Amino acid sequence: MIAFTNYLNNPKNETGCRVVAGFPGGSPDFPASADRVDKFTGQLREQHGLEIVDSIEELCEKVDGILLGSVDGRPHLEQARIVIKAGKPLFIDKPMAGDLADVIEIFRLARENNVPCWSSSSGRYGEGIVGVRDNPEIGEIVACDVFGSSSWAEHHPDLYLYGIHAVEPLFAVMGRGCETVRRIKTDGVDLAVGVWKGGRIGTFRDLRGGKADFGTIIYGKKSTSTGKSAGYAPLLDQIVKFFQTGQPPVPEEETIEIFAFMSAADESKAQGGAAVSLQSLIDDARRQGNRIPVVLSVGGQIAFPVRDPSWPFEAPFHNWHHIVTGEGGYVAGDLMDQRRLGGKGLFGGGFHSTCSPVVIAGTQLFHKSPRSVVFAFEGQQ
Repeated sequence: MIAFTNYLNNPKNETGCRVVAGFPGGSPDFPASADRVDKFTGQLREQHGLEIVDSIEELCEKVDGILLGSVDGRPHLEQARIVIKAGKPLFIDKPMAGDLADVIEIFRLARENNVPCWSSSSGRYGEGIVGVRDNPEIGEIVACDVFGSSSWAEHHPDLYLYGIHAVEPLFAVMGRGCETVRRIKTDGVDLAVGVWKGGRIGTFRDLRGGKADFGTIIYGKKSTSTGKSAGYAPLLDQIVKFFQTGQPPVPEEETIEIFAFMSAADESKAQGGAAVSLQSLIDDARRQGNRIPVVLSVGGQIAFPVRDPSWPFEAPFHNWHHIVTGEGGYVAGDLMDQRRLGGKGLFGGGFHSTCSPVVIAGTQLFHKSPRSVVFAFEGQQ
């Protein structure tokens, strides 16, 4: 945010936009956030006169648009909910979210509430990248190789935090249509190979010990060219134009596919290099995104509204005899109406019950009370 604000608030750049207020946020368990938030907040206040407020709600009352720049992608969904509810146009800096399901959910919320929203790495607007698909000297794009870093991935899929600076230009060059990703990782190289519709190939390579510059090699039918970073300015110019027009320059479908590519790279690594379908990951993530907040009271009885119109009733639960929270946790209990509820736990939670099984997808625990826990629930008859 320091670099962004330095550019936007510099009168020499005549951007037509100023950063005037901010909310610091921060993630205590993420050193890249926790160790810098106070320092950056102080710099923004002292160097640019920013008003620092106590909540995102208060921030939305003071500005025309929101630039969400927290380095940790995990809280972005909940932060975006507040912005979308306020109706403010929203740009989310990389990574857009902590997982693919949250990326899709943010776009769904924005679309259903008519709030313009987008996300991008500055790599999309690099030299030699912009407009390359329409360059007659290059011709039709047949392949692309990008180079970047997958080394910093705390709390996120490997490519989300820095790899995206290479994957973003890969898609800017190749366009949508990647069908599968296969990943090969050794001590000396980390390689993700994407196969696009029609057999075109796009690769992400981390030299792991070699020089970690971000670069792009573009293969066209007429010639080969290269691309490189152009810094933050071209991205910021697009952000300003977005706030002025309300028109996102990158379609949500392309951003979703970018995050599916990076998620598929992790899944392929977990499967020993097997090819992973992007569409299958997107479909799974959409199902995970169909979540309903539910409060589970220990030893009590609850009811929840079901979003699915085929379930026009409220399903009560009772006799919760075992509650374990956290990663790998699950909730088990009896279901009064004997209907089977299923879903995929975002923490990998299992299930066990004396009656019908219930799976809880718990991305966050909103309440810390010893008598209740809030989960996100996905129900299917």
